[in-house]
Amino acid sequence: QPAVSKSWFHFVSGLEFDLATSLVGQPLVRQQVMKGVREFLENPNPVKPLVMSFHGSTGTGKTYVSSMLIRYLFQSGLQSPYVHHFSPIVHFPHAEQIEQYKESLKRWIQGNLTNCGRSAFLFDEMDKMHPGLIDVIIPFLGPSWVVYGTNYRKAIFIFISNAGGEQINNVTLALWRARKDREEISLQDLEPAISKAVFENPQSGFWKSGIINEHLIDFVVPFLPLKHHHVKQCVVSELVQQGLEVRPGVVQEVADSIPYFPEEEKLFSSTGCKTVASRISFFF
Repeated sequence: QPAVSKSWFHFVSGLEFDLATSLVGQPLVRQQVMKGVREFLENPNPVKPLVMSFHGSTGTGKTYVSSMLIRYLFQSGLQSPYVHHFSPIVHFPHAEQIEQYKESLKRWIQGNLTNCGRSAFLFDEMDKMHPGLIDVIIPFLGPSWVVYGTNYRKAIFIFISNAGGEQINNVTLALWRARKDREEISLQDLEPAISKAVFENPQSGFWKSGIINEHLIDFVVPFLPLKHHHVKQCVVSELVQQGLEVRPGVVQEVADSIPYFPEEEKLFSSTGCKTVASRISFFF
């Protein structure tokens, strides 16, 4: 059974605490995710499922946040039978089989929602999804009352994508040059750039998608590029997790060993916190 049967208050405060303490350098993500989840869980009869789209470059926390969310919502987390994870490279590799994929994706979602309305569907690497494929799930995302005879409105859909990452980085950099602190960046600063990159790009899984035209995404969640001090925080958490001694010298060296951009200022990590875990072994 999904864990939401626990009082949603405990769930929400636990998630909020975890996002505040474990997610490095993403104030906007925390705000958007908490707003989405709180509104959704407080409502015993939502009009539509919760649909969130995560955007940002590698290593900024997209997968981390989605698995944290799932861990709170479902007792066995990503292993739960009510959590379904799609990756285009694994599940939909061949462009010429797109019609079959559409059929099986639709059946799969319908079948799982019939089993349990409170299900979660994660779509990874949306930037590699064949355009047109994702539109078969439109009937499940909107506010129509009965779809194929199932009550599906308590489901959660999360789309994850690197698309828009470059644009988010550029906006963040431009604002930094204009003396605007990362913490002051608002969703309005980023939304136009994300839309252009993600929803108007023929290479994107959302290209010309009805999901966009019909405004079915409730929350666009931008992940900002991470600075040097954020990477250091990631190094510290990783050392603690691996049961290793946290030595300031090592923290500094691991953080320094990661590539930063732009060339001259070296402000933001090119790989976020992605390679931190694997680099630590070089220093022990």
